Amino acid sequence: MKKFGVIFLLFSAFLVACSDEEEEVQPEERLEEYVALWNEENFGEMHTRVIDTPKEKFVDRYQKIYEDIEAEDLSVTFEVPEPVEGEEESEEEEESTEETFPISVSMESLAGPIEFDSEITMVKEEPETEDGEVDWKVSWSPALIFPELQDATTEIDFENTEPVRGQIFDRNRKGLAVNESIYELGVVPERFENEDAEKEEIAEAIGVSVDEIESAMSASWVQPSYFVPLKVVPGLEKDNIDDAVESITPLTYQTTTGRIYPLAEAAGHLVGYAAKINAEKLEEVDQSRYTDQDVIGYRGLEQLYEDRLKGERGIKIIAVTEENEKTTIAEKEVQNGENITLTIDIEVQQQLFNEMSGDAGTAAAINPKTGETLALVSAPAFDPNAFIYGLSNSQWQEWQEDEQNPMLNRFAATFSPGSVIKPVTSAIGLESGSIDPSEGLEINGLTWQKDGWGNYSVTRVSESSGPVDLMDALVRSDNIYFAQQALSMGEDVLVEGLKEFGFEEEFPFTYPIESSTLSNNGALDREVLLADTSYGQGEMEMSALHLAMTYTPIINQGDLMQPILEMDEESGQVWKEDILSAEHVDFLAGALSNVVTDGTARTANRESVVISGKTGTAELKQSQADESGQENGWFVGYPDDQEILISMMIEKIQDQDNGSGYVANKVANVIENLR
Repeated sequence: MKKFGVIFLLFSAFLVACSDEEEEVQPEERLEEYVALWNEENFGEMHTRVIDTPKEKFVDRYQKIYEDIEAEDLSVTFEVPEPVEGEEESEEEEESTEETFPISVSMESLAGPIEFDSEITMVKEEPETEDGEVDWKVSWSPALIFPELQDATTEIDFENTEPVRGQIFDRNRKGLAVNESIYELGVVPERFENEDAEKEEIAEAIGVSVDEIESAMSASWVQPSYFVPLKVVPGLEKDNIDDAVESITPLTYQTTTGRIYPLAEAAGHLVGYAAKINAEKLEEVDQSRYTDQDVIGYRGLEQLYEDRLKGERGIKIIAVTEENEKTTIAEKEVQNGENITLTIDIEVQQQLFNEMSGDAGTAAAINPKTGETLALVSAPAFDPNAFIYGLSNSQWQEWQEDEQNPMLNRFAATFSPGSVIKPVTSAIGLESGSIDPSEGLEINGLTWQKDGWGNYSVTRVSESSGPVDLMDALVRSDNIYFAQQALSMGEDVLVEGLKEFGFEEEFPFTYPIESSTLSNNGALDREVLLADTSYGQGEMEMSALHLAMTYTPIINQGDLMQPILEMDEESGQVWKEDILSAEHVDFLAGALSNVVTDGTARTANRESVVISGKTGTAELKQSQADESGQENGWFVGYPDDQEILISMMIEKIQDQDNGSGYVANKVANVIENLR
């Protein structure tokens, strides 16, 4: 604890004693010494200066109380009253055996500041022998610790008020993580009629074993009329609960409040979950804020926003008499957790997750004009409610053994983008002047290689009927065209241009998402790597959200928007300004429209809505000769009103007839359904 020195306000310096013309020790001198020891919390020495108080009632009590309340910054001061001018001390006053002084005490405690004024009485002790010295000691009582401690029987106690955990809402104030009614299912032993049969029914109805029921009922505290808890379930399952309770007599429930995740798997990776803190986690956190009974965020937004959602426990320091009368000494009001409203739209989140059902992949949806993030989806996923209301061993094992890995958060990870990066490569070439959109390249056949490349060649999915220009290359997704253009523009131009689009830097987003990278070492210092990177292969990796953002200059007259996640963040922030001219914006917008109507994304062509976008296929092969390697399909698309832009990746599309068109169809379905 911090110790502070005495602040001694002395208004009259000394009172002079006349006996034998020697100075007699004065009460304020002894009080000054006592107060100095008090400020140092030297209770042992303090006890030597008090009258008729057992040591354990003094030293032990001071130490325990100060430790329990976590006293800090203690400051004790006193004043010596000035004599009234013109009044002479009477003989009786001169020979007084008691002197009283006003004192002020202040300190910090776990319940906030404590301050009080009191009085301390010094008692004169006559010498036991004629040649002894007069001394002064403190007349002490527990009220000098706190005025509320009027006698030795009054005790210090604490009352805690737990904060309500903050909730997480979407942009329309719909719940992503909310505090709602939950149901504690249990049995009342005396209601059993056919015990064996009814236990079997209960076990099947609520998903516990008969052994678990019997173990709970055999606890030492259980009485026939008591409610014996078995399982807690969220309010989402209330209909099932009502049916079971109505049909099985011993089964009943109690209602309380708990954490609910209404979107379940659809937002599992985004929201994460909050559950009772485990021993390992307890060691990592500030233990002045957490106990082993607290809930803490695991994964996702519950973990990311833990400090804001947690709140601060309220605490009262109280004095309690033998008659149980309570007096508050200090109080820190409870601070409930903060409610957080996201830019996420639950409807978009749910639609994307539903559309990806059965596939592994990721999707990000944004408002490309404002940078607001509307959805972040990873599929497959886990149900966060299961971690709170009973995750069975079989369910956990199923998740662990699932080859699609539902515990992997794909929207926070990076992947090879394939041909969806070609509009970015086009923008770099157009802005640098290395690509003339009207110039056609003579390309023959489906493969091409530069001299000296050995067995390596670039392939394209379709042949051209003449010279290939930029529009044709985008519509047909011609890898050879982009490879040749990359070699022409060179490493420096492509690297600098990709960095203008946010590669090789920290992604500016609230939720931690991996940075997008050009290559393993940040350079494109090999011709094959340079060529491959131009069409999204090589070693390039990026996240679905970053990919979505790279299309925003086409919608915002050249400005690359910054993504935001919370509604109280400023929308419309620009991450990279003027990286695309108006002329090139118009060209690329027209190209993306043609990709859907005449090119590789025809599966996204709908009568009800005009969609623009780009497909991409990322080949994850061990070698060029590998014909069975995994392929991931991409599509980035947006409707004509440009109110939403979706970036989606589906893993293992190599067996789909339409290739990346399979993904384009899914994105178009969501856009169409949201209208």
